[in-house]
Amino acid sequence: MFSNGKNNPFASAIAIWEACNVLAQRTSLHWETDEEGYISYSRQINQGRGAIAFHIQDPFKVNDKATDLAAVEGLDIRAACIHLIFAAYATALDQPWEQEFAIDERQIEKYLGMEKRKDLSKAAKLALMKNLVQQACSLVISIDWPQQGRINRFSITGSRLWHLVDIQHHFQEDHLGCKYLIGLTFKVKAGLWAQYFLNKQACKERTAFYQYGSLPKTLLTTVMSIWQQHEGAVRLMLWLLFKTKMGKEQRITIPTLLRIAYGEEKVALASRQREERKRLLRTFESDLEILNHYGMKPLFDPVTYPPEIQPLWAKLVDLPEDPDEALEFWTNDGGAETRLTDTGPRGKWNLLMNARILAFELPPEWEQQISKSEKKQRRTAKAKKKPRATNDLLSEQILQARKNLNLSQRELAKLTGKSQSWIRDIENGRLKAKLEDQILLRKVLNMT
Repeated sequence: MFSNGKNNPFASAIAIWEACNVLAQRTSLHWETDEEGYISYSRQINQGRGAIAFHIQDPFKVNDKATDLAAVEGLDIRAACIHLIFAAYATALDQPWEQEFAIDERQIEKYLGMEKRKDLSKAAKLALMKNLVQQACSLVISIDWPQQGRINRFSITGSRLWHLVDIQHHFQEDHLGCKYLIGLTFKVKAGLWAQYFLNKQACKERTAFYQYGSLPKTLLTTVMSIWQQHEGAVRLMLWLLFKTKMGKEQRITIPTLLRIAYGEEKVALASRQREERKRLLRTFESDLEILNHYGMKPLFDPVTYPPEIQPLWAKLVDLPEDPDEALEFWTNDGGAETRLTDTGPRGKWNLLMNARILAFELPPEWEQQISKSEKKQRRTAKAKKKPRATNDLLSEQILQARKNLNLSQRELAKLTGKSQSWIRDIENGRLKAKLEDQILLRKVLNMT
């Protein structure tokens, strides 16, 4: 895996996404007791025409699914990384629902960045890996999938997501004859879900799916390094890995992000209690900063998420590095009616409940890998398209024109009746100005 050092294809079907949510969000999800008395998490899919459900079961047991939420509480968020590694291994097989793959402790250690952990002994690392693998293999999935095009309706009932076929223990004997565990090899096989969602041949025949994405190695190492201090950020990272596959321009509401990061109960409690609300807002803005730091940069909707309610770190993104320019920036800020460091307006929580993030800019290694044949097809398709003449304003032109007039972004925002973040996004190329806004900018900036 990760032969290019950056990313690797991985199975990204809804079965894998929802399993990742189960391992990451755990008791924050809505668990119920089914008719047989086992705890289950389920949700509708495809606009209510289908459903997906999960149970938890010891990987080496056939019966006795969990009946108590303690099994969910015992899940470790780091098991989601093992789950994603398995999803990557499965893509290398022609028929992963029938073929096994083997993975040893050295490979897991490398993928998770654990070779750098000097605080853990060899025995502690092996115990942790074994535990995480067993947790990833404890999920039992049921799917009721409706007919979709030529693909007929199908159902999977009580199938392992990952079959833990065997664990091989490797020992070393010292001069006294004492044996010490020095390694582990796990043999794993994908469940029946792969026959419907990771089937190359059937996909060509249009009787099944082959759904995959790009798994960044940095995601695994980041989760392993910050899971304790910033669990909310980790949950969002894992969720965005799948969400962003649906398109870069997926607008996401803040209530959705809050529920993913902290769960329904915490969000409901914050809406009722002022202190809880303040605490949750601080945590959320800190977690957004963590995402931004690791290259998942949120693009705030200038209409519903204006600078007044944005985190302070987001407002300081464009702070000049030059000391003289920075001094002028703060001087101008101090003389303005509103300052960057002002506390949020009254009712900030209610405003955030209606706020959106336009998209998340992603690091290059998050981009889906494209095969050579797909690249050739895309190049051919682009070559066939005739270039269109355009007089659209470029972001560089707007930036240069503003600087020529010695205007700050805030001053230009006032002259155009726009927000400063809107000007910033236009100049950074994150947003494209509409035709009427381009006319306004040309007029204000004296552009012919």
